[in-house]
Amino acid sequence: MRYCFGIDIGGTTVKIGLVAENGEIVTRWEVPTRKGNEPAGLLEDVKASLEGCMQERNIAKADILGIGMAAPGPVTDDGVLHGAVNIGWGDVNLAEEAECIIGISPVRIGNDARVAALGEAVYGAGAGAKSMLMVTLGTGVGGGVVLDGKILMGESGVAGEIGHMTIDPYETQACNCGKKGCLEQYTSATGMVRMAKKFLAEKQDDSVLRQLEEVSAKDLWDAAKGGDALANEITDFVCDRLGNALANAIYIVDTEQIVIGGGVCAAGQFLLDKIEKAYQGKVFAHSRKKTFALAKLGNDAGIQGAAALILQAEK
Repeated sequence: MRYCFGIDIGGTTVKIGLVAENGEIVTRWEVPTRKGNEPAGLLEDVKASLEGCMQERNIAKADILGIGMAAPGPVTDDGVLHGAVNIGWGDVNLAEEAECIIGISPVRIGNDARVAALGEAVYGAGAGAKSMLMVTLGTGVGGGVVLDGKILMGESGVAGEIGHMTIDPYETQACNCGKKGCLEQYTSATGMVRMAKKFLAEKQDDSVLRQLEEVSAKDLWDAAKGGDALANEITDFVCDRLGNALANAIYIVDTEQIVIGGGVCAAGQFLLDKIEKAYQGKVFAHSRKKTFALAKLGNDAGIQGAAALILQAEK
């Protein structure tokens, strides 16, 4: 049996999976994310962790096909990560440095949202589809496009970055990226809370949301599912913005399937139905019959997508 490692670098932890060549995760674990001006310290931690796993399971280095990594920033085909603000890195050839420090090659790198999309396309909700657009609704909004089993990277590594598509050019508040009017400002979990507060301040309608000290995205969707009129008005507004962005994206990539992931997708089919309805009102009639699905892999999407970077190349 041969294996690879799938590694998903996050702002708090690094998720690691030992993945068999059939794509099955054999074991998974986490190590704390060591932050700093360069990745050497984090890569040393990962090296020690991988060596511990291999020793415990009596796996030789020759049995490791390679390492796939999901990194929190734009990544180009040459393995260069163009900055990872959340962990303090600037531009770095992460693939080259990882191979040097860890001592396993090849190392293949992808943006975390794009790699998660690949995981869903190969092993999750998009399995069997020829092409897929994935949008993750979490603290931010990520995205990825997979065409014929390959991630669409783009020249500068930002293809699929739907969260920073400008949806409202008249927005006055700045997004975390510095622009104004990004999709993320309305449809991320934090953006939904911002919209809820805005609607509650501007309207007088009764709502169960007014009984809460702090409103979360979960509170908002729970209230909407419970029939709260104002909560439904807010979620309709949010989904209208997302439907608009999806329609714009489809006019460019025209994928077979649209997958919705991230923590907000815990709202389930109710959320999906609203998004699909909003999308259908924004596109040509013959573009309305896309397959919409909720992501299936959860926190494993990054690990499995990172592994797929290696396993697909091996095939």
